[in-house]
Amino acid sequence: MAASSERIAMRARRWLRLATAVLCGAFLVALTLVTVVDVIGRYLLSSPLPGAAEYTEILLMAIVFVGLPAVCLDDGHVSVDLLTAGLKGVAERIQLNLARLVVAVVLGLVSWQLWNHGAQLDSYNEVTVYLRAPLGPFAKATAVITGVCAVITLVIAVLRLPKSDGGGV
Repeated sequence: MAASSERIAMRARRWLRLATAVLCGAFLVALTLVTVVDVIGRYLLSSPLPGAAEYTEILLMAIVFVGLPAVCLDDGHVSVDLLTAGLKGVAERIQLNLARLVVAVVLGLVSWQLWNHGAQLDSYNEVTVYLRAPLGPFAKATAVITGVCAVITLVIAVLRLPKSDGGGV
């Protein structure tokens, strides 16, 4: 039973990783197109893309937060192992899963604060300057994604999955 659930979790990990990579790639292509159109318009036609800076900000936010689940799925968080570099076997697995639990708690707290920030932006009817896009929903979307990342990290810790090699599918 445990081997079966681990196999299912590893397969889900690979496919979720692939989906986030494809989505991030699409956002990067869109960001490139916005930049190219803006530069060509600005320097060749003396007419920059209206709202290009805001499109860039929104796309960068999307890339970072859509990429975050891939980082969680790959155990790719930045870590310093000065004190734990010599751990082997069971001690290394315990340290890995404790670190995952800490990351899950921190991501949960960040998610909660992002949601509160989104609610505050909503209450002020805060919008972007040029596009007039409301900022609250963007903050709340990042909160949801960060919360999903907390759950992903917690599930990986609870199932004690081996560290991912980050190889995608």
